[in-house]
Amino acid sequence: MKRPGALRYSFLGLDFDGLDALAAAKKIVALAREGRFSYIVTPNVDHLVQLDRSNDPAMALAYRDAELCLCDSRNLARLARWSGIDLPVVTGSDLTRDLLMAALPSAKIAVVGGDESIHGDLAALFPRFEWTFFAPPMGIRHDPAARTAIAEFVEAAAADVVFLAVGAPQSEMVCAEIGQRGRARGVALCIGASLEFLTGAKSRAPLWMQRAGFEWLFRLLSEPQRLWRRYLVDGPRIFILWQQWSHGREINVARLPV
Repeated sequence: MKRPGALRYSFLGLDFDGLDALAAAKKIVALAREGRFSYIVTPNVDHLVQLDRSNDPAMALAYRDAELCLCDSRNLARLARWSGIDLPVVTGSDLTRDLLMAALPSAKIAVVGGDESIHGDLAALFPRFEWTFFAPPMGIRHDPAARTAIAEFVEAAAADVVFLAVGAPQSEMVCAEIGQRGRARGVALCIGASLEFLTGAKSRAPLWMQRAGFEWLFRLLSEPQRLWRRYLVDGPRIFILWQQWSHGREINVARLPV
């Protein structure tokens, strides 16, 4: 969905918003007050590789229908800079932290994903918010009933902010379905493992590794059995996609309908 008047950068088949972290947080706070439903996506290298390989119109439209599309990867931003595009980096983890620790006033927050331990930690760490939680089953991408259950939870919660922590592209596709149903309100953020980092359930890379673009390496070393394929096999494909895009050849996501 193209939003008139917004500064946007077209890169690797997606239109990224040109907002820094502060501007993005302010926009989300404003969206939380609205009566309509909107959602925020934060694509990284893995997301773009999945978009290219899937050739799935529903997945592509889930990203393109987002209210904001923010670059979650310093490595993506580096590729963009080599292409002459100054793409701001606003990671989902930093955005989640900033919202909960400072930017977001007292609000009703719904969380989809996580376990009872994380839910309890969030409520204890941030008592100024009214929390509600939902733990969906695994495999929701291919389970219409599970996606409907999430949509109904979000609609009933009527929260100001919804955090979806069920991974990509499930979070983004569920948000698109919720938007299409037209019964929910508030703003949803597809935030991956951000809540786990915030509560200490998982450790995040040191700041110097984040700034150097090596957060992926820290995560790989932390969870090698789960993440080796994502970072060592699938991730390097981003250079092929970038080369194709740089030479004006369409990649799969760019061929999908807007």
